Amino acid sequence: MRTRDIYLDHLAQVPLFSTCSRKDLQKLGKASDEIEVKQGKVLVEEGKPGHEFFLIEDGTAEVRRNNRKVATLARGQFFGELSLLDRGPRSATVVADTDMTLLVLGQREFSGVMGDAPSVAQKMLGAMAGRLREADTKALH
Repeated sequence: MRTRDIYLDHLAQVPLFSTCSRKDLQKLGKASDEIEVKQGKVLVEEGKPGHEFFLIEDGTAEVRRNNRKVATLARGQFFGELSLLDRGPRSATVVADTDMTLLVLGQREFSGVMGDAPSVAQKMLGAMAGRLREADTKALH
C-alpha cells in the first residue's frame, strides 16, 4: 500500500495530471503496468512514434538528443506523457542506465480511463491550458 501511495504522489507531480484528484490518480494507477528492465535497454527512441508514458519507480535512465546526453532521470521522474495525447515522434532517446522498475501507462489504457471518467480529461485540459499560457507568457518576454 505504501508503494502505491508513493506512486500516486509521483503521478500527481506530472504536469499533465497535476489537477487530478486522488481518486482520478488511482484510476490512472490501476490502468498502469509495472515492468522491470535491464541496464542498457532502450526505452524510447528519438524520432519514433510514442505510445506510452513511463514513471520511474527504481533505477536511473539516460536521456539523449542527437546522440548527446542531456539528462539523467531517477526515481519519481517520468517521460513520454505527451504520447498519451498524440502519437508524435519522441523528442529524445531514453536508455536504462541501471536495472529499472517502471510504471507504464499505454495510450489505449489511458484512453479507456478518459472514456470512463470524463472529469479526468476535463481536469487535464485545464492543466494543459495553464501550461500553454505559461509558455506563451515566457515567449512574449
